[in-house]
Amino acid sequence: MQIKCKNIRLEYDRIPVVENLSFSVAHGDFLCIVGSNGSGKSTLVKALLGLKKVSGGTIECTLGKNGRIGYLPQQHDSKRDFPASVFEIVLSGCLNDRGFRPFYYLKSDKKRAESIMKSLGIYGMKNRSFRELSGGQQQRVLLCRAVCAADELIILDEPVAGLDPVATAEMYDTVKRINKQGMTVIMVSHDLSAAVTLASHILHLSDDKYFFGTTDEYLKSGLLDKLSGEKTGGKRL
Repeated sequence: MQIKCKNIRLEYDRIPVVENLSFSVAHGDFLCIVGSNGSGKSTLVKALLGLKKVSGGTIECTLGKNGRIGYLPQQHDSKRDFPASVFEIVLSGCLNDRGFRPFYYLKSDKKRAESIMKSLGIYGMKNRSFRELSGGQQQRVLLCRAVCAADELIILDEPVAGLDPVATAEMYDTVKRINKQGMTVIMVSHDLSAAVTLASHILHLSDDKYFFGTTDEYLKSGLLDKLSGEKTGGKRL
């Protein structure tokens, strides 16, 4: 297992938001975390990234030699006007390895960044200014950066928020491709249709009940109907 959470308790402003939660993530899994606002999704992501301590239980991470996790946070307008080229943005994902030499890149770093850009279909944008790209293009660039930063696992927090339908479809296609190439994906999403279409496993957070299991098990549980307010008849949306 790459991640194993056992009976964890998380608090926000000293108020419990997650209690006695257990789940695990294996190499190559695609886990979608769903739930209503305030159910603890963002707090859980911070804990998985090591940015927040659990107040109970344990989180065990077993990753590659560097233990690096790629992270794509929610997009904000303040991050869209960065004065750098697409290649510079993607390459900056290698900074985790630079220690006290934060802007020194090895030849292998540049080859890795170029390889990832080619595999994810954005190499043609390499020399374009990041600030001149559309919102969807920017998200794909930032996704490439997250992959460049990762060993075996990326965490995505609402990666399609604010994108139009075409850009959303392209983003999901790229995420799916990354997962098929062997990268483990954990994605927080309000898009239930995408969650049950893309994910191998679902983690459902709510005030009164947690669920963790395969997507098919989730569809049979009835929790999707409760969260979406729509009857699905036990079928994928």
